[in-house]
Amino acid sequence: MHARGAGAGSRVTLQTVADVVGVSRATVSNAYNRPERLGAELREQILDAARQLGYPGPNPAARQLRLGRSGMVGLLFTEPLSYAFSDPAAVLFLGAVARECETANAGLLLLPSPPNSDMARTLRGAVVDSMCIYSMPEDHEAVQAVMERQLPTVFVDQPRIRGTAFVGVDDRHGGRLVGEHVTALGHHNVGILTPRLLADDYVGPVGDDRLAASTFRIFKERFSGIRDALRHGPLPDVRITTQERNNTPEDGEAGAHVLLDSEPRPTAILGLTDQLALGALRAARARGLSVPGDLTLTGFDDIPEAATSDPPLTTIQQPLVEKGTAAGRLLLDLLQGGPAKEEMLNIRLLVRESSGPAREG
Repeated sequence: MHARGAGAGSRVTLQTVADVVGVSRATVSNAYNRPERLGAELREQILDAARQLGYPGPNPAARQLRLGRSGMVGLLFTEPLSYAFSDPAAVLFLGAVARECETANAGLLLLPSPPNSDMARTLRGAVVDSMCIYSMPEDHEAVQAVMERQLPTVFVDQPRIRGTAFVGVDDRHGGRLVGEHVTALGHHNVGILTPRLLADDYVGPVGDDRLAASTFRIFKERFSGIRDALRHGPLPDVRITTQERNNTPEDGEAGAHVLLDSEPRPTAILGLTDQLALGALRAARARGLSVPGDLTLTGFDDIPEAATSDPPLTTIQQPLVEKGTAAGRLLLDLLQGGPAKEEMLNIRLLVRESSGPAREG
């Protein structure tokens, strides 16, 4: 069968194919969307005519609108897209979410919204059935855009909004465990390395006003838990120095050098993430400091490198894979009309070789 051309400049549509083959529009639609309703010969005749006419098939977006379902899950996070593939904690979390989506034959659309980006407009038009919001400030305009759409949404880490699905851990408790650990080891001079606390480009020491204003709840909670344990522990006159940096080993190293230049020099540096703590380990090596003989180091997250660093890193273990699995499962449950549940996952302190008693004198 040779299809008759639609004419130069004519727009080829579903009806064009139907007219050429001599069937109804519904039959052509079935050839693409419900092939089981047609015999193999008729379907091939229709598809062959469509190819000759240059018809690309039904518009996917229009079809999704008709069906009321896109088959896509959106995942919004507050870092550049490269963060999703480079930060070990994010990689473990995102991989687990993706595996849950695969079980339901759903796609995963990554939607980065770093500081100073305009993602709200994109989010209002994103063709997704549900949304996972991963560690975003509550007042971020992208979060507000998602809430306005009233999509089934799961929040991970932050924000925590009453009546919505949530997955997280007790970050303040984790910080308190770290603070109690280094206090028990006799450390009076302690440095804290934190990722950014506000959506700006600030680097430097963290004052009370900045901590109080922080919109990144998980780091504010970890910081506050550590500080509470140090200030209200059994050791008198604990001195705390701080540095706020981006969450990379390179920034952790730079921040650690600043802390180590202070007088008196800290005998312990506590990273609010493993990435920052591993950067501090680089700084210690560059200065010829023994870990933990001269300097105790701790982290938070328990990414794979924490267990294989030299020495292995004392850290708070949070279940990153389980967190992603729980988020994906809750998303799929919401799509099936399930309730908005909260899941708080367990954490624990893993004491490894990077922490030891404070050196006297």
